[in-house]
Amino acid sequence: MNFLAQLQALTPHSRLCVGLDPEPGRLPGAWAGDASRIYDFCRSIVDATHDLVCAFKPQIAYFAAHGAEAQLERLIAHIHDVAPGVPVILDAKRGDIGSTAEQYAREAFQRYRADAVTLSPFMGFDSIEPYLAYEGKGAIVLCRTSNKGGDDWQMQRLADVPGQPRLFEHLAHLAESQWNRNDQLGLVVGATYPAEIARVRELAPTLPLLVPGVGAQGGDAAAVVQAAGRQAPLVVNSSRAILYAGSGADFAERARAVAEATRTSLR
Repeated sequence: MNFLAQLQALTPHSRLCVGLDPEPGRLPGAWAGDASRIYDFCRSIVDATHDLVCAFKPQIAYFAAHGAEAQLERLIAHIHDVAPGVPVILDAKRGDIGSTAEQYAREAFQRYRADAVTLSPFMGFDSIEPYLAYEGKGAIVLCRTSNKGGDDWQMQRLADVPGQPRLFEHLAHLAESQWNRNDQLGLVVGATYPAEIARVRELAPTLPLLVPGVGAQGGDAAAVVQAAGRQAPLVVNSSRAILYAGSGADFAERARAVAEATRTSLR
C-alpha cells in the first residue's frame, strides 16, 4: 500500500502522529543518559501507541547525533512488523540536488525503509524530483513552519508572480499542481499558525498536511482541525508531550494515556 493510501485508510480513525525524538538524557529510570537504549525506549512507545496513530515520525538527527542509525533501522523495521499499515515518516528535511539528492532518497527509502520523508524546497523542484522516482513513497515539503524565523522567507511576497503571493502560498500552489505528478506530495504546516493552515488547505485541497507543534510547542488541536478541514488527510504530530509524559517504570503507559487524549482532542 502506498503512502497516500495508508493515510486515507487511517486518518478517518486517527489524525495523531507520534514523533520519535529520543534524547538520551530524558530516557526513563536506569536508561537515562544511555544512548544504547534509544531503540528500547522508542520500541516501548511504539508498542504502547501503535493502535492510536496514523503515523510515526522519527527525527533522524536524534539518532544520528548519538551514532544510533542502526537503532533507527531496527526501530522502523519493528514498526513495519507490529503495525504494517502505519506509515513511517522520516523527518530529515533534506534539500540538496542531483546525485546527492538521489543518495538521500536511497537512504530514506532503501536503507531506512521509510514510507515518506520531509524535504526543504529551497533549491526548487529538482531537489524534490529524485524522491518521486520511488513509486508510492511520500515527499512532504516544508511550507509554513511553526518557528518564528519562518517569517524571514515564508511570509515574503513574490513580486514576479501574478498576485504577489507570499512564498508559502506559492509553494502550496506548486505542490498542488505541477510538482505533484504522481500524488506523492504533502506539505508541512505548523500548528502554531492556524490561519496559514486554512490558507494552505485552500490552495492545496488534495494534499496531506503534516502539522507539527501540538503539545509542547503550544499548538491548539481544535484550532488545527478546524483550519485544516476534511478534504484530505490531516496528520498532526506530537513528540515530547507523549514521549516524556512519564519518567518512571510506567513511562509507556503514561505515553499511551497522553496519546489517547490527544487523539480524542483531534477527533
